[in-house]
Amino acid sequence: MSVSIREHLILGIESSCDETAAAIVAGGRRILSSVVASQIDIHRKYGGVVPELASREHLRQIVPVVREAAGRAGVELRDLDAIAVTRGPGLIGSLLVGLTYGKVLAMALGKPLVGVNHLEGHVHAVLLEAHTAGRQPELPAVCLIVSGGHTILYHVTSESENGARRFAYARIGGTRDDAAGEAYDKVARMLALGYPGGPIIDKLAPHGNAQAIRFGEPKMSGNPHDFSFSGIKTAVLYHLRRNPQLQPEIEARQQALARGDRGADALRALCTPPTLDLIASFQRAVVASLVSRTLVAADERAARTVLVSGGVAANSELRRSFEAARRGVEVYFPSRALSTDNAAMIAAAGHARFLAGDRADSTLEAEANLPLV
Repeated sequence: MSVSIREHLILGIESSCDETAAAIVAGGRRILSSVVASQIDIHRKYGGVVPELASREHLRQIVPVVREAAGRAGVELRDLDAIAVTRGPGLIGSLLVGLTYGKVLAMALGKPLVGVNHLEGHVHAVLLEAHTAGRQPELPAVCLIVSGGHTILYHVTSESENGARRFAYARIGGTRDDAAGEAYDKVARMLALGYPGGPIIDKLAPHGNAQAIRFGEPKMSGNPHDFSFSGIKTAVLYHLRRNPQLQPEIEARQQALARGDRGADALRALCTPPTLDLIASFQRAVVASLVSRTLVAADERAARTVLVSGGVAANSELRRSFEAARRGVEVYFPSRALSTDNAAMIAAAGHARFLAGDRADSTLEAEANLPLV
């Protein structure tokens, strides 16, 4: 292990949904290890995350995942400077597994405990990636966190406090119904494309005409920076009802999924051009809404930096669209590995809070709807 004496070693633990993750990060910038135990295969047959099953799997995975993270990093747990753990938002049963283990481990080792907001972790995933590439995003920034459970815009600022950098977050807007990733999953379920829906729709969309079907952009009363994706999802449903000739191929894909044929090439072979057009048009509508509303928010706040994070940040069209329409602002994405839920981002966010003097004790509680402030 090669760690500067000035680099604090932070163990991050993440269990907010269906990924059991642990990572060790040095100095808030260098990832020494990052281990993620995915539950996709467990939840796939249900078409979404089953909370009780997720909690049970976290219980089974948490200890070996932390041990593996320490082993890969070449770090003894007694050498840690602090333990950072996700306390919310998320599924309460899942959160409790990681939080309880983190509290017990911190107590047993006599190490400081830092509670981290999962959403703040996604912000720091972008900053961590930028630091790795030798870049420094300029703050204040507008950050879009977009995933299966969240679609939220934040104004991100920071200030120095006793030699440490403390971050602050102001909510600009968010989804009023489905999150973008949730809409992807639901449309994929309608079309028998498998779970999770985002990656397969992203792979199939380039083979269709994204201009074939026009989905209206919802006009938001009240806060114009809010999002809504239930209307697009419902429009896909109505389109399928108006076109019953698409049903046989949906049934054929259902049979393919039952056989385990989940690859993009196999599913594409069972999609007619009208279905590929529908997929492409759906993705275009979702991406256009995300990009336009984020850039309008950045313009209004004179922010020269946009951060995009969360599982949907891995979407290739979203990345291309932001680059093409960024209007003079710098747009930062994490790598695809850091876009989805991981513990390296929790360790990085925890490092900033650790330097700022934040400490928690055994009374720290999990909060399913924890706000980011």
